Amino acid sequence: MSEDTTAALPVAVDAMGGDDAPEAIVAGAVAAVKKGFRVVLVGDEGRIRPFLPAGTDIELVHTDDAVGMHESPVVVRRRNDASVRRCLQLVKEGRACAAMSCGNSGALVVAAVLDIGMSEGVERPVIASVLPRADGGRLVVLDAGANVDTRGEQLARFALLGAAYARTLGIEDPRVGLLSNGEEAGKGNEQVRVARPLVEALPLRFVGNVEPSGAFSGACDVLVCDGFVGNVMIKAVEAAAETVMHLLKEEIRRHPAAILGAWLLSRGLRRLRDRVAWDAYGGGVLLGIREVVVVGHGRATPEAVCAAIRLAGEASRRGPVVRVEQPSRL
Repeated sequence: MSEDTTAALPVAVDAMGGDDAPEAIVAGAVAAVKKGFRVVLVGDEGRIRPFLPAGTDIELVHTDDAVGMHESPVVVRRRNDASVRRCLQLVKEGRACAAMSCGNSGALVVAAVLDIGMSEGVERPVIASVLPRADGGRLVVLDAGANVDTRGEQLARFALLGAAYARTLGIEDPRVGLLSNGEEAGKGNEQVRVARPLVEALPLRFVGNVEPSGAFSGACDVLVCDGFVGNVMIKAVEAAAETVMHLLKEEIRRHPAAILGAWLLSRGLRRLRDRVAWDAYGGGVLLGIREVVVVGHGRATPEAVCAAIRLAGEASRRGPVVRVEQPSRL
């Protein structure tokens, strides 16, 4: 699809995916439309319509089937009319610029490979999430959950995908690091020790092993890890941010003087919340797929859904990473 075409197309949203679907999904879609994004909701029309405000300009595509959060991802192979697959089919048919689901992420990955296909040179798709760094920059973390068990050779391929994605974000020469428990070359588990020399030999700006504290302080632009570690790390970061904001609110309530100070700092506190809140970042982009697919948060608050739709719309304007050069030695 050309940029002019994708700008005119809606984001296909799986209205039945997520812990609080369809209510939270519809509310987030309505918020996204108010911000100027076009949306088509896919799912059970009878369950979606009660949550749609009168006069809202959102197209509906009805389907009776949906893959549950706790179902095996492989069931999606024989569920052609499931809401997540219909979203992807709309993209393939040229009726949507991107697909987004907050539902079963494993099913979304399997369906994306089935209905859209992988980019040239890609062995496995990965989820890339962009998080804020302490120095004001952005950190691309991958894999954020698509591949739980990963070999060192596959981590090297993830590094290529992550660097390519970072360049679409405007980072011209991204610094790539391997997530590890220490910066020294001998640190890390077996997969990290296998991956390090392979990544070092790639045409990338490799900065070696990077600890989480270093990554979030600005030591690298792309942080590579397997999907189990990446998913747990991101959830831990989200939980830590929520805990800090909760404790801050508790301390403010305890002291009258602090309440006055919080009132004076209200704008700054709101900006802080917007920078660290998990629902402000909209999940991750599924890299290695021929079209734009966004994996939203399973908790799926309206704010998170709106952010995921924004992420999908903006990613479609930049275009997917459609080809990655894979050295034969990997």
